[in-house]
Amino acid sequence: MQKVTRSLLKKAAHNIMLDMTEEQYALLEAEFTILLAQMDLIGHIVGIDDVAPMTFPFDETTEWMREDIPSSPTSAADILKNAGFVEDHQIKVPKVVG
Repeated sequence: MQKVTRSLLKKAAHNIMLDMTEEQYALLEAEFTILLAQMDLIGHIVGIDDVAPMTFPFDETTEWMREDIPSSPTSAADILKNAGFVEDHQIKVPKVVG
């Protein structure tokens, strides 16, 4: 496993266009030290490789889901009748990106 260093954290932050202060990098580096130590402890548990990984801590069933029953679609007129401003059968919304 690659060692988590400040330069690696800075590279990762740069890749996702994130800017952090040196204090934040120091805190993040300390957190990774703790996290990696905990992962190392878990890795030393006897028989850990014999246990299947879990994606959720509880057994989850989906028996409650409804049947997918096809129905007729709602008409465009019914959908557009409550819109504030309609132009060419489309709802006009305010611009959100400059």
